[in-house]
Amino acid sequence: MPIQPGSTDQRPLRPFQQQPFARLPELPRCPHPYFDADAHDIELDSASLGPLRVHYREYGAGEPLLLVHGLMTSSYSWRYVLDGLGAHYRLIMPDLPGNGRSAPPAHRFSATDLGAWIGEFQAAVGIRGCRVVGNSLGGYLVMRQAVADPGAFAKVVNLHGPAFAQARLYALHAALSVPGAQDVFGWWIRRDTQRWAHQIVHYYDDTLKSREEAGEYGAPLQTVAGTRAFASYLRDVMDPRDHADFASALAQRAAQGRSFPVPLQLIYSRQDPLVSPTIGARLAELIPDAQLRWVERSSHFVQVDSPVEVVALILGFLGTAETAK
Repeated sequence: MPIQPGSTDQRPLRPFQQQPFARLPELPRCPHPYFDADAHDIELDSASLGPLRVHYREYGAGEPLLLVHGLMTSSYSWRYVLDGLGAHYRLIMPDLPGNGRSAPPAHRFSATDLGAWIGEFQAAVGIRGCRVVGNSLGGYLVMRQAVADPGAFAKVVNLHGPAFAQARLYALHAALSVPGAQDVFGWWIRRDTQRWAHQIVHYYDDTLKSREEAGEYGAPLQTVAGTRAFASYLRDVMDPRDHADFASALAQRAAQGRSFPVPLQLIYSRQDPLVSPTIGARLAELIPDAQLRWVERSSHFVQVDSPVEVVALILGFLGTAETAK
């Protein structure tokens, strides 16, 4: 059971219990090599999002492996799996538009737009047809792109991604569609972006957090353009109608006896309050040839809570340096 840093009585934190923001250490208790990764910035002229500055990190050597992060995070979220995966692959880790150090789009955008953007990024850095791992929203996006463009990826790993319309998504979409709601929402976040980042990211073990992480995730929310992009993620990218359409398309493929376009691995935590673990089981029912693996005592950020186990599962599916080619 994780221990609460700075506590005088050393009472353990419950799973998913958040510690007060004031108690976050400046640096994470577990060291990582993220800031040693090579940093790159490119200008990408997207057909749907327009010209944007894109930041990405590169780490390791070998065949390319694309890592796509989730909502409210950035390429920083892969920090604890870099050494394990980078020993076998050249990791390519973009910050999605409006996240991390990538510029925000100037207008609203959808999951379809972001899926296409991932393909455009692949073309720009010369990794079309590579293997891919997506976490949370990133898992949802790469699954959508694999269906839309079967040649985009060789293999797909989805780490606890959403996929089905849920009541909370309908409520969120309706709330952010009220005139003026996004401006108020953005103002509220910009009051203290680091505290907001701490509150919205949930781990099984909250002692993994730090001011360093809150700074990385809060930085893009300090501007009006940044919070507008975040609101579009919540309202438009996570539009429950698109989730329903995607689930329906998967059901139709299954009814027609068509498999997922490429080999697919689903890795889900059995305990998570934000993205229901039942999504993994439901996806496995719709995609019988997918490999479903469960992780205990973790969150939908399984690569943070359970990096050693997740690396082993990913390499077992994708192959190692000796077997991947």
